[in-house]
Amino acid sequence: MDIILLERVEKLGNIGDVVKVKDGFARNYLLPNKKALRSNEANRKVFEKNRERIVAENAERRTQAEAEAKTVDGITLTLIRQSSNTGQLYGSVAVRDLIDALEADGHKLPKSAIALNKPIKAIGMYEVKVALHPEVSVTIKVNVARSPEEAKMQADGVNVMEAMFEKDEAGFVEAYDPNAEPGATAEVGAGDNQAEAQPEA
Repeated sequence: MDIILLERVEKLGNIGDVVKVKDGFARNYLLPNKKALRSNEANRKVFEKNRERIVAENAERRTQAEAEAKTVDGITLTLIRQSSNTGQLYGSVAVRDLIDALEADGHKLPKSAIALNKPIKAIGMYEVKVALHPEVSVTIKVNVARSPEEAKMQADGVNVMEAMFEKDEAGFVEAYDPNAEPGATAEVGAGDNQAEAQPEA
Protein backbone atom coordinates (compact mmCIF):
# COMPACT_ATOMS: atom_id res chain seq x y z
CA MET A 1 0.00 0.00 0.00
CA ASP A 2 1.25 3.51 -0.83
CA ILE A 3 0.99 6.00 2.03
CA ILE A 4 1.89 9.63 2.77
CA LEU A 5 3.84 10.01 6.00
CA LEU A 6 2.51 12.60 8.46
CA GLU A 7 5.64 12.35 10.65
CA ARG A 8 9.12 10.89 10.41
CA VAL A 9 9.04 7.12 10.77
CA GLU A 10 12.34 5.34 11.40
CA LYS A 11 13.56 3.33 8.40
CA LEU A 12 10.65 4.63 6.26
CA GLY A 13 11.01 8.34 5.61
CA ASN A 14 10.14 11.91 6.59
CA ILE A 15 6.98 14.05 6.61
CA GLY A 16 5.36 14.15 3.20
CA ASP A 17 7.25 11.17 1.76
CA VAL A 18 5.14 8.74 -0.24
CA VAL A 19 6.31 5.23 0.58
CA LYS A 20 5.17 1.71 -0.10
CA VAL A 21 4.55 -0.46 2.98
CA LYS A 22 2.90 -3.79 3.74
CA ASP A 23 -0.88 -3.51 4.01
CA GLY A 24 -0.96 -4.93 7.54
CA PHE A 25 1.64 -2.44 8.81
CA ALA A 26 -0.36 0.45 7.33
CA ARG A 27 -3.77 -0.78 8.55
CA ASN A 28 -2.68 -1.91 12.03
CA TYR A 29 -0.13 0.74 12.95
CA LEU A 30 0.45 3.73 10.67
CA LEU A 31 -3.15 4.67 9.80
CA PRO A 32 -4.80 4.17 13.25
CA ASN A 33 -1.94 6.06 14.97
CA LYS A 34 -2.33 8.97 12.52
CA LYS A 35 1.26 8.60 11.33
CA ALA A 36 0.21 8.36 7.69
CA LEU A 37 -2.59 8.75 5.11
CA ARG A 38 -3.43 6.43 2.23
CA SER A 39 -1.81 7.85 -0.86
CA ASN A 40 -4.54 8.92 -3.28
CA GLU A 41 -5.39 12.11 -5.15
CA ALA A 42 -7.78 13.46 -2.48
CA ASN A 43 -5.40 12.79 0.42
CA ARG A 44 -2.46 14.32 -1.47
CA LYS A 45 -4.46 17.55 -1.92
CA VAL A 46 -5.47 17.54 1.78
CA PHE A 47 -1.85 16.95 2.79
CA GLU A 48 -0.45 19.73 0.57
CA LYS A 49 -3.09 22.15 1.87
CA ASN A 50 -2.17 21.33 5.48
CA ARG A 51 1.55 20.69 4.99
CA GLU A 52 2.65 23.91 6.72
CA ARG A 53 0.45 23.25 9.75
CA ILE A 54 1.58 19.60 9.96
CA VAL A 55 5.26 20.61 9.74
CA ALA A 56 4.77 23.39 12.32
CA GLU A 57 2.97 21.04 14.76
CA ASN A 58 5.71 18.46 14.33
CA ALA A 59 8.39 21.10 15.02
CA GLU A 60 6.54 22.15 18.19
CA ARG A 61 6.28 18.54 19.41
CA ARG A 62 9.96 18.05 18.62
CA THR A 63 10.90 21.15 20.67
CA GLN A 64 8.89 19.83 23.65
CA ALA A 65 10.50 16.39 23.25
CA GLU A 66 13.99 17.93 23.16
CA ALA A 67 13.28 19.79 26.41
CA GLU A 68 12.02 16.56 28.04
CA ALA A 69 15.02 14.66 26.61
CA LYS A 70 17.44 16.88 28.55
CA THR A 71 15.80 15.82 31.84
CA VAL A 72 15.66 12.10 30.97
CA ASP A 73 18.90 11.50 29.04
CA GLY A 74 21.38 9.32 30.91
CA ILE A 75 19.33 8.87 34.09
CA THR A 76 19.61 5.55 35.93
CA LEU A 77 16.53 3.73 37.18
CA THR A 78 17.21 1.29 40.01
CA LEU A 79 14.76 -1.60 40.32
CA ILE A 80 15.04 -4.01 43.27
CA ARG A 81 13.78 -7.48 42.35
CA GLN A 82 13.97 -11.00 43.74
CA SER A 83 16.02 -13.47 41.76
CA SER A 84 17.47 -16.97 41.89
CA ASN A 85 21.11 -17.66 42.86
CA THR A 86 22.04 -17.49 39.19
CA GLY A 87 20.61 -13.98 38.85
CA GLN A 88 17.48 -14.99 36.90
CA LEU A 89 14.54 -12.82 38.00
CA TYR A 90 11.36 -14.31 39.40
CA GLY A 91 9.18 -12.62 36.79
CA SER A 92 10.65 -9.93 34.53
CA VAL A 93 11.01 -6.19 34.12
CA ALA A 94 8.71 -4.94 31.36
CA VAL A 95 7.82 -1.55 29.83
CA ARG A 96 5.12 -0.97 32.48
CA ASP A 97 7.73 -1.26 35.28
CA LEU A 98 9.98 1.29 33.56
CA ILE A 99 7.08 3.71 33.04
CA ASP A 100 6.17 3.42 36.75
CA ALA A 101 9.79 3.96 37.81
CA LEU A 102 10.11 7.00 35.52
CA GLU A 103 6.86 8.41 36.90
CA ALA A 104 8.11 7.96 40.47
CA ASP A 105 11.18 9.92 39.36
CA GLY A 106 8.98 12.73 38.02
CA HIS A 107 8.92 11.87 34.29
CA LYS A 108 5.54 11.16 32.72
CA LEU A 109 6.06 9.30 29.44
CA PRO A 110 3.76 7.24 27.21
CA LYS A 111 4.37 3.48 27.01
CA SER A 112 5.10 3.85 23.30
CA ALA A 113 8.23 5.91 24.13
CA ILE A 114 10.07 2.95 25.70
CA ALA A 115 11.88 0.83 23.11
CA LEU A 116 12.36 -2.37 25.12
CA ASN A 117 12.59 -5.18 22.58
CA LYS A 118 12.16 -7.94 25.15
CA PRO A 119 11.56 -7.98 28.91
CA ILE A 120 14.59 -7.93 31.23
CA LYS A 121 14.92 -11.35 32.90
CA ALA A 122 18.20 -11.18 34.85
CA ILE A 123 19.91 -8.82 37.26
CA GLY A 124 22.44 -6.42 35.76
CA MET A 125 22.86 -3.04 34.08
CA TYR A 126 20.89 -2.37 30.87
CA GLU A 127 20.67 0.50 28.41
CA VAL A 128 17.17 1.23 27.12
CA LYS A 129 16.26 3.60 24.29
CA VAL A 130 13.53 6.15 24.96
CA ALA A 131 11.99 7.72 21.83
CA LEU A 132 10.28 10.93 22.93
CA HIS A 133 9.55 11.94 19.32
CA PRO A 134 10.30 10.34 15.94
CA GLU A 135 13.35 12.63 15.70
CA VAL A 136 14.36 12.70 19.38
CA SER A 137 15.58 9.68 21.32
CA VAL A 138 17.78 9.27 24.39
CA THR A 139 19.20 6.38 26.41
CA ILE A 140 18.47 5.58 30.04
CA LYS A 141 20.24 3.04 32.24
CA VAL A 142 18.27 0.40 34.11
CA ASN A 143 19.99 -1.13 37.15
CA VAL A 144 18.19 -4.35 38.17
CA ALA A 145 19.49 -5.73 41.48
CA ARG A 146 18.41 -7.76 44.51
CA SER A 147 19.27 -5.09 47.08
CA PRO A 148 20.26 -1.41 47.22
CA GLU A 149 23.81 -2.56 48.11
CA GLU A 150 24.01 -4.72 44.99
CA ALA A 151 22.56 -1.88 42.90
CA LYS A 152 25.36 0.40 44.16
CA MET A 153 28.02 -2.24 43.35
CA GLN A 154 26.60 -2.64 39.82
CA ALA A 155 26.51 1.14 39.36
CA ASP A 156 30.23 1.16 40.30
CA GLY A 157 30.90 -1.38 37.55
CA VAL A 158 31.09 -4.59 39.63
CA ASN A 159 29.64 -7.74 38.04
CA VAL A 160 27.64 -8.91 41.06
CA MET A 161 27.14 -12.47 39.81
CA GLU A 162 30.88 -13.02 39.20
CA ALA A 163 31.77 -11.46 42.56
CA MET A 164 29.23 -13.70 44.31
CA PHE A 165 30.61 -16.91 42.76
CA GLU A 166 34.18 -15.93 43.68
CA LYS A 167 33.06 -15.40 47.28
CA ASP A 168 31.30 -18.78 47.37
CA GLU A 169 34.41 -20.61 46.12
CA ALA A 170 36.65 -18.87 48.66
CA GLY A 171 34.21 -19.73 51.46
CA PHE A 172 34.19 -23.37 50.34
CA VAL A 173 38.00 -23.68 50.42
CA GLU A 174 38.32 -22.06 53.88
CA ALA A 175 35.65 -24.17 55.56
CA TYR A 176 36.81 -27.42 53.98
CA ASP A 177 39.53 -28.99 56.22
CA PRO A 178 37.67 -31.19 58.75
CA ASN A 179 40.86 -32.13 60.70
CA ALA A 180 41.90 -28.58 61.55
CA GLU A 181 41.61 -27.43 65.16
CA PRO A 182 38.68 -25.10 65.95
CA GLY A 183 39.63 -21.51 65.15
CA ALA A 184 42.50 -22.58 62.88
CA THR A 185 40.31 -23.26 59.86
CA ALA A 186 40.59 -19.78 58.39
CA GLU A 187 44.38 -19.70 58.78
CA VAL A 188 44.82 -23.15 57.27
CA GLY A 189 42.48 -22.21 54.44
CA ALA A 190 44.34 -18.97 53.83
CA GLY A 191 47.67 -20.84 53.83
CA ASP A 192 46.30 -23.38 51.38
CA ASN A 193 45.07 -20.61 49.12
CA GLN A 194 48.48 -18.96 49.06
CA ALA A 195 50.21 -22.28 48.47
CA GLU A 196 47.85 -23.03 45.63
CA ALA A 197 48.12 -19.55 44.19
CA GLN A 198 51.95 -19.47 44.01
CA PRO A 199 52.50 -22.20 41.39
CA GLU A 200 49.87 -20.61 39.14
CA ALA A 201 51.57 -17.21 39.35
